[in-house]
Amino acid sequence: MAARMASPAVGLSPVAFTVIGSASKPQLRGAALKAQTQRESTNGALLLSSCASALGAAAVASGLKASRFGKRRHGTVCRATAVMNKAEKLAVPGKILDNVDIFIFDCDGVIWRGDSVIPGIPQVIENLRAGGKKLFFVTNNSTKSRAGYKSKFTSLGLDVQPEEIFSSSFAAAAYLEQTNFKQTGKKVYIIGEKGIGEELDLIGVPWFGAEADKDNQPNMGSGGRVEVDHDVGAVVVGFDRHINYYKLQYAQLCLNELPGCEFIATNLDRVTHLTDAQEWAGNGTMVGAVTGCTGREPTLVGKPAPLMIDYIAKKYGITDRSRICMVGDRLDTDIAFGRNNGLKTCLTLSGVTSEDELMDRVPRKKGTEGIQPEFYVETINDFFAGAPSSGQAAPPAAAPPSPAAGNPFIKN
Repeated sequence: MAARMASPAVGLSPVAFTVIGSASKPQLRGAALKAQTQRESTNGALLLSSCASALGAAAVASGLKASRFGKRRHGTVCRATAVMNKAEKLAVPGKILDNVDIFIFDCDGVIWRGDSVIPGIPQVIENLRAGGKKLFFVTNNSTKSRAGYKSKFTSLGLDVQPEEIFSSSFAAAAYLEQTNFKQTGKKVYIIGEKGIGEELDLIGVPWFGAEADKDNQPNMGSGGRVEVDHDVGAVVVGFDRHINYYKLQYAQLCLNELPGCEFIATNLDRVTHLTDAQEWAGNGTMVGAVTGCTGREPTLVGKPAPLMIDYIAKKYGITDRSRICMVGDRLDTDIAFGRNNGLKTCLTLSGVTSEDELMDRVPRKKGTEGIQPEFYVETINDFFAGAPSSGQAAPPAAAPPSPAAGNPFIKN
């Protein structure tokens, strides 16, 4: 699945979006990533663009070869960069802390697993804030809106502000607003959960499907058929724990039979963390099913597409992206997102990527080949000496730690 990457920059209020990008509407309608794979000879070594390998994430769901990403498309250019050396295990926290002003954290596998916060994370967040670092939380999970994620952070005892949270459900709405979808008078059919619909409600785009269709069964008897609303102008596919045959049939009819109907994917993650006990099939499964029955490539709005970092940089006036560090557990989304957008990168082993895979001691998962972070850690507790460094439960403490404990920014 050679997914196109949406890249418009947008400014959003709690109620509406304001266009702040400079691209023309035709450019945005075709919003896609030019995967320019370059070969350069340096010191006799062949350097390949990280774009092709990073965009290999899109091949996961359907098993297509990453070589297809060489196609030129309209939209933002993914600048070619050389494959990096092996990642460095962070032994001196100052190598990151002294050179980063802004941290962007993935959530699943970094901050929490399922509905359980990873031990030590609340203190890490507190320490980073005490050190003057600005924090953002960018997740590819579309099941919740930004408001829904604010509630989850609060329920886990994490002090995170609504404006610090960005989700792929938000990104889907941002893309539709940027491309003036509302002005078409069309509707959106959703495969996914309530997060996408809640974000579309904020911009006044009509939608249906999602959880309302979770129990629907198509009539597959003699003469049976599914009738579709001919006003559907886009199908948005996000993670859906209630995916069923009716939803797939409805989506394929819209995409195959309605002229101009757009296919939008919130993300292509292979697996996700529904619980802290094991990995579960991710949205790449749902997107792959729709691709399989339509032959269509989706426009990707979540990581590694640049839409969310473009928005953050524009809204907060960030000009030096080298002072931003993307921290995540996935090579093909989080680290590719950072690498392709000029950020520092740090992989945490608390999620889906093992150290053996990162260090190429075992075969890489398809689509992650050649993608390397600058640093890696067991968990983000490793940013501070003396904090828990494994994903296991921390030992009981006699008293809650003070903000100064283990924080190099605060002098005791």
